[in-house]
Amino acid sequence: MKAWMFHGPGTQLELVDVPDPTPAPGEVVVDLKAAGLCHSDVGITDGTLTEVLGFTPIILGHEASGVVSAIGEGVTTAAIGDRVAISAMGDGTSGVIGQKTIGIGRHGAYAQKHLAPASELIPIPDEVPFVQAAAATDAGMTSYHGVFVRGGLQPGMKVGIIGLGGLGLTGARMAVLAGAEVYAAEINTDVHAAGLERGVKHVVNDVTELAPFELDLIVDFAGFGTTTAGAIEAVRHGGRIVQVGVGQQESTINTYLLAMKDLQLVGSVGGTPADTVEVIKYIASGGLTIATRTIGFDDIPAGLDEVARGVKGHRLVATIGD
Repeated sequence: MKAWMFHGPGTQLELVDVPDPTPAPGEVVVDLKAAGLCHSDVGITDGTLTEVLGFTPIILGHEASGVVSAIGEGVTTAAIGDRVAISAMGDGTSGVIGQKTIGIGRHGAYAQKHLAPASELIPIPDEVPFVQAAAATDAGMTSYHGVFVRGGLQPGMKVGIIGLGGLGLTGARMAVLAGAEVYAAEINTDVHAAGLERGVKHVVNDVTELAPFELDLIVDFAGFGTTTAGAIEAVRHGGRIVQVGVGQQESTINTYLLAMKDLQLVGSVGGTPADTVEVIKYIASGGLTIATRTIGFDDIPAGLDEVARGVKGHRLVATIGD
């Protein structure tokens, strides 16, 4: 099979031929159909996050979907021909990033085939395209976890979303589908319309402009320092702020307001296989379409370069095979 191999920081991905994988007991081979491109892979290739890797050279890519083509001994939860996504967080028992996580601790999705534990497979209904399923495993999962698990969203809540990039748009739409009244703050006015099209009631340039709406919850998908500080100003007394984005590693906030307004400020990273399952349900219902743009398998290195420059409002997903 063909795969894009990463040899270490400062090197370009290399297109290589490697032997087709063979499943051991408890494993399956998935013929990949789609692989999402994530900014964390940019961090790995530029050296910022390389320390998370289990080894090099390695095939990167942790957003994957495809069709089961071979099964190992003892596998009873999957069959040849099954449409599946592969959990970006393992089977959920090894923390955020485990030693065998796809594209981190074992070879990943920038390849034509992938060897995975059967326990990491997530079934895809026929009505969910492979591109959408791949995006659901990370972008969708991370959005869901921040809004629903860490944010505790309930129907009828007033929710603010900071940042209408790929994650923010997805989180906003799922919040709308769950019965929340959703508002958003996005400095790039070009994507305001995309938020409104997904059911957001009102979009502003700065989160502090949302203060009059008495928001119960604000989820910050930007994390540029001033956004965190602004969320503390804007959220209602007793409200919650969830920090997902880390566009800037440090922030100066008003701790007086944090205390006097009796606020909760919590972080959120990644998610769980169960979160991905919920995202796929939203897609299957027809209510959610994650904003994506597809590229070819041969374009993965150029796609990562584009992600490094900043992709606005959508996720890049490489299509593989037929």
